[in-house]
Amino acid sequence: MESRNLADFPRPVHHRIPNFKGSYLACQNIRDLEVFARTREVKVDPDKPLEGIRLLALQSKKTLLVPTPRLRTGLFNKITPPPGATKDVLRKCATSQGVRNYSTPVGLDSRVLVDLVVVGSVAVSEKGWRIGKGEGYADLEYAMMVSMGAVGPETPVVTIVHDCQVIDIPEALLEDHDLTVDYILTPTRVIATGCERPKPTGILWSKISREVMGKIPVLQSLRHREKQAGKDVTLRDEPRRLLGASSQQPAHLSAVRGPRDPPLPEPCPAQGEDGPTGTVCVGNLPRDARVSELKRALRELGAAPQRLTWQGPRGRALLHYQAPASAQQAVSRLQGLRLGAATVTVALARRQRASDLPGGRVQEPQPDCRPAVADL
Repeated sequence: MESRNLADFPRPVHHRIPNFKGSYLACQNIRDLEVFARTREVKVDPDKPLEGIRLLALQSKKTLLVPTPRLRTGLFNKITPPPGATKDVLRKCATSQGVRNYSTPVGLDSRVLVDLVVVGSVAVSEKGWRIGKGEGYADLEYAMMVSMGAVGPETPVVTIVHDCQVIDIPEALLEDHDLTVDYILTPTRVIATGCERPKPTGILWSKISREVMGKIPVLQSLRHREKQAGKDVTLRDEPRRLLGASSQQPAHLSAVRGPRDPPLPEPCPAQGEDGPTGTVCVGNLPRDARVSELKRALRELGAAPQRLTWQGPRGRALLHYQAPASAQQAVSRLQGLRLGAATVTVALARRQRASDLPGGRVQEPQPDCRPAVADL
């Protein structure tokens, strides 16, 4: 798409859902779908090529739900234009800026019933098999909506792509948690895939790491609910108990671990209960990464900290900022940062509570980047 100059702002389109010339034209094709005409509530991803769909939904006075970026602050935001909004204001509401300025969070207890799901894609096949940018957020969002009861097996899924993004995809690439699509809209075609492959029926906890859990608070809430309902919510990198093991038995004795299993990586946990912190934890650093490389990247992205604590052997670094707001801004700017072949993880560091300190004495909390304790 870049070499043929089919891509559109923001460029380059690598490592993102690519925007393309003609995306608005492709979006207009959704008006030909009966499923859109009868839709009352539509969930549309925040990707740039889907901006036309968001605008059409607002113009048609449908309830528009947009996932929060990377699910950091919740699952959905409801876009609510101001009373008497003009077409220009509605256009602004459909942009990423409008999503920030005209939205209200939708909680897990809200009675949401989504009639139509619209997702972005990197590639899609006429059979309805889809490839995203590789981070799994669209698949996870859908699985979370299933767990909430917001969607069901009959809820149609639409994607918007350029014609060149419609390719043959080997079925071997698909996994159980991958989301398929029912309609593909391009600038020149409307494709009904007739896909019969089952969509995800809920969250596959065994596919989720503790690191991902730490970054998505709403996922932690859903996990607690499903655990209370008696479901198996064991995470991918969480030790499992042996059958019949006593609940009082230490985890290091009851865990099923291979004798040569490598130690689990230490993730960057999410912000803790004691409020915002001015420290950012950068994880998943390659073994051969150098502190100079990270410092250079931080300067280029406008996220240089006051102080940097390098923990290379542990695969991470701590970035210390003067104010929590600066730390939060750095988290946003560093999303998707790559060092070598690895994409680093970025999260606000957890802070220690006074009760965690020796003697329970009260003092200024210090960043705590230990792995979150797993629920065994």
